[in-house]
Formats: sequence, structure tokens, C-alpha cells
Amino acid sequence: MLAQNGRMDKNDIDHIAAWIIQRGLSGASETELLQGFCTKCQSAGLHLTRAITLIDTLHPTYEGRAFRWRSDDVTEDAVVEYGRTNEGEAAANWQRSVFYHLLTTGADEFHCALTPGAPLQFSNLGTFSEEGYSAYLALVHRFASDGVIGEMDCFYSHWLTAEPGGFKEPDLAALRDLVPKLALAIKCASLARIAQTLVQVYLGRDAGQRVLSGRISRGVADRISAVLWFSDLRGYTAITDAAAPGEVIPLLNDYADAVISAIHAAGGDVLKLIGDGILAIFKADDPGDACRCALEAHRNLRRDITTLNARRNAEERPVTSVYLGLHIGDVFYGNIGSEDRLDFTVVGPAVNEVSRIASMCRSVDRGVAISSDFVAATPLDQRQNLVSLGRFALRGVGRAQELFTLDPAAL
Repeated sequence: MLAQNGRMDKNDIDHIAAWIIQRGLSGASETELLQGFCTKCQSAGLHLTRAITLIDTLHPTYEGRAFRWRSDDVTEDAVVEYGRTNEGEAAANWQRSVFYHLLTTGADEFHCALTPGAPLQFSNLGTFSEEGYSAYLALVHRFASDGVIGEMDCFYSHWLTAEPGGFKEPDLAALRDLVPKLALAIKCASLARIAQTLVQVYLGRDAGQRVLSGRISRGVADRISAVLWFSDLRGYTAITDAAAPGEVIPLLNDYADAVISAIHAAGGDVLKLIGDGILAIFKADDPGDACRCALEAHRNLRRDITTLNARRNAEERPVTSVYLGLHIGDVFYGNIGSEDRLDFTVVGPAVNEVSRIASMCRSVDRGVAISSDFVAATPLDQRQNLVSLGRFALRGVGRAQELFTLDPAAL
């Protein structure tokens, strides 16, 4: 409700603070929190026109996320994920920012009027002045060392108004009071996002979701039937022995990205990266659908490896290809390990068998080796390009079995 004098009073501040707490506890997203906060401040008489909040995160590819709100008709993305700010142009832009100034000086806020034509300390403030804003407020809320995760050590925000005369002292006091509460709620939402990212990156999408849902008890595992994928790189040892030390990790990353992207695009879940090897599963109510998805992933992978090798050849970097074993069988899927170190993975004879099948690719000089069980479960329309390699006794596997591959004429 708008205060009678057109400015926020204590009741307004208390009401907004209670709303932040309620929405934070209910799991609202960062964008919902910022947009709701700004709208409520406006309704209570604080004439916000534009706002941005930033918080660093723990993610393998980007440094943090910015959340934006504005009350005009200009359309912009409500969420921006920003990259590393420690080198190049991004570092230069960061070091010219108000936030960097606050961090290096130890100050908590920066407030100034945006008077047209007046000299301003930071270049972006001149842009805001030209756009018609009258005042600018930047705040930094630092986290204590025990509350820091990775580079998530501060909550940054800036606030703009186009109201003639800019922010009044009651406006500033209200923001100083409320923004720390907003920071705490947004930090909670970001921590939940970090937890989800980390378990998915390190455990896999399905396993990560199971862990977050509470499936973390030692020894608790489900018996499932799944298609098993085990792949590794052709000639990896020889390549790494001959390659410069700085080439090994980029090579692994390039080919792992191709394999994992192909698996995910076809609906599979990667469970383990073991050096140059990758273990994945495909699950479906109908085993035939799981087999179809695994074959689709293999087709995607062949295409992507061709593109990748063309690029690496042009860069005069070592290239290779992927050996793949495909199998289907029953496995135990769950938590295995000690009381203080667990792994969420699959175990069972079928897991050992698929790795042995993959190793046969070298002996038969084929890029993919497929079990007879997989072929039997594969839909008829997908079997026409599968040809027998013969019957083999696999090391460590009690039964000999016929293996198949893709007809070279169909590739």
C-alpha cells in the first residue's frame, strides 16, 4: 500500500521484509525475488526505475549470474550468465566498475546524483544520466569467510531512479535496511542452484537428481535393466606419450565433450569418466527404446567426431576416434562405498561385460562392438545395419557370446 506521504514508512519496510523471508523460504527464484521486491518497493512509494543484482557462483563455465529489473518498456534478459572476469577485456571492464571500486576501497556503498553534463567518476554513470536517470546507488554486501563458496563472496546490487531530485534519505535508508535481506534470500536460491549444478556435473543428471531427492543412504540401490555404454579413445596411450604435456587435457576435453554431448542429446546419463573412458546408461520402459537411443547417440557421435577431427587437423593437433561397447542387462544402481565416501554408480556383471566388449574393438578393428543381448532387444527396423563379428570368449566373463557391429557399408 502506498504510504500517505508518498514515501515508505516502517510498516512498509516491515511488510516487504516479511515478504522477502516468506518467498525466500518457499524457494522463489532469484528473478522472482528481485522483481517482486522492486514492485513492492514501487507500490510503497520508493520510486525505483531500474535494478541489477549480481552474485558469483560455482560453475565450470561461467563466473556468476546477473539478475535485472526495469520498469520501462525496454526489453532485456532478466538473467545474464557472465564469464570469467580475470583476464582480457572482461577484466578491464570489471576493474573500471563501481563494484570493483567498492571492493578495493573497502567501502559498502556508492551514491551519486546523475546530473546531465556533470563530470562523473565512472563511465557507465554518464550513460545512465543520458538515459534520463536522476540518481544511482551501488551496494556491496560481503560474506564472512565461513559463508564463502568458491568465488561467491559478495552480493552486488545497484539501484536507479528517474524521479526528479533522485533518491531521498528515507529511500536510501529503506534500501540499506531491505537489500541485505534480499541478498540473503537470493544467496539461498543461488546455493540451491549450485548444489544442483555440482551434483549433475560430477554425478550425472539422473544420479544427481536422485542424490538431491534424498537417495544418499549407503548400500541403497535399485535393480534396473539398462543399456550400458562404455567408450574410450583409440590409441590414447600412444598419443599422450608423443604429445606435448599441454595437449593432453585439451585432447581429453575435446573428445569427452563430443561423447557426453552425444549421449545427453539422445537421452542417456553419463555416470563415470575414467581417464579416457566413459560409462553411461540409457533407461526406458521399453528396452527397445533404450537401444534406439544408444544407437542414435552413436550416430551423433560419429558426426561430431568427424567435425572435431577436421578442426583439430586444421590446428595441427593430435586426433583420434572412439571405441564403443554397447550391452544391455540388469545392474544395481545406487550408493556404494564407505561411510564417509560414497559413489552413485552401477555395478554388476553386465558392467564388467560392457567394458570387455568395448576392448574387443581393438582386436576386431571396428569402432563399435555390440552384444547379442543388445541386438535381441533392438527394434527390427534398427537391426538391419547390424552384422555379426563372430563368437568370442571375453576375458573375465563366464560365457562366450556373439558380437555385432555396424555394417561399414551403411556408415
